[in-house]
Amino acid sequence: MTPTFPLSAIRGQPQLVQALLLAAIEPALGGVLIQGPRGTAKSTAARALADLLAPAPFVTLPLGASIEHVVGSLDLSKALSGNEVAFAPGLLARAHGGVLYVDEINLLPDAIVDVLLDVAASGVTRVERDGISHGHAARFVLIGTMNPEEGMLRPQLLDRLGLCVQLANAQDPALRSAIVKARLRFDLDPAGFVAAHATQQAPMAERLQQARTRCAKAAELPWSDAVHEEVARQCIAACVDGLRADLVMLRAARALAAWEGSDAIESHHVAEVAPLVLLHRANQTSGDAAQRQALPSLPASAPVSEPLPEPLPALAEAVPEPSAPPAQSTSPRQSNPPAQELEQPPPDWGAPRPMASAPVSALQADALAQAAMEALAAKKARAPGLPR
Repeated sequence: MTPTFPLSAIRGQPQLVQALLLAAIEPALGGVLIQGPRGTAKSTAARALADLLAPAPFVTLPLGASIEHVVGSLDLSKALSGNEVAFAPGLLARAHGGVLYVDEINLLPDAIVDVLLDVAASGVTRVERDGISHGHAARFVLIGTMNPEEGMLRPQLLDRLGLCVQLANAQDPALRSAIVKARLRFDLDPAGFVAAHATQQAPMAERLQQARTRCAKAAELPWSDAVHEEVARQCIAACVDGLRADLVMLRAARALAAWEGSDAIESHHVAEVAPLVLLHRANQTSGDAAQRQALPSLPASAPVSEPLPEPLPALAEAVPEPSAPPAQSTSPRQSNPPAQELEQPPPDWGAPRPMASAPVSALQADALAQAAMEALAAKKARAPGLPR
């Protein structure tokens, strides 16, 4: 088995490491969204977290995966061989107890992202299709990465991801050199590099396990009224929509208190996790509000357009009056037809026209697309001379 780069050896990304640890302590946070350019330790940190939770699976969800591949479906081999209706687990079942990593989550279909977020928050996968009804536990840490330059997730989906980290390139020469040297040492001698960081890795794994156990007990670390008020102030100041940000911030503050071994949740825990909770929620609302404030407001009595100003006197005096009207040009390229001879558009031009449409769900759209692809493949197979 190839060694994994240790989480304790990651340098220059403290917020990333903190967000991953909080999501591992409290699975109800709903996962971590990592935004940033290429080569900023996104996938390395995700694999390192799974290694810290060992023995824990690390499952990667490909961009081309279907909903059946993700949640599971009917086991066709058993159905064809013995007429037995059985369930074939999907990627969510394989990721139970570990890490589900989605690279470029913003490029996944919204239907699959919606399923991922539902299961990550509830911890249960329900499958009601293909003649089967099945449910199983699916507790995992959802880690999604994306490059904002390639497109954003819909605000409704962004809000359901618990924490968000914005990474940047290392600009300090000393830090950049240290990161590169560590990676080169790991590539040359992975086993030796892991052994050198074992003294840091083992206490971190034990501390993580203790925090997970403590956070799972309902009687531990209750929320005080002061903490609730601080969370409410943070969310109101950020102008977030709904109350999901409040819930996530309270759970994240409790997870941080469990990680630090505190006796109670304090206001500084809330202040420390607030940027992770509000980064991807406040940007959408504050950006729209700023855009609305930037628009000029006109009074109700103001005219739509002002008349053109009169020409300046100096400019008017400098232009001599013609002694005779200019001769009309006979060139067809310079002559303009009279306005009354232009063809006018019909009276109803530009009016909205009714269109027949019917709402189609995401599952129906997938079924229609699959049927179209199968029909096209069958047509190509029947047509002679077409490339196969």
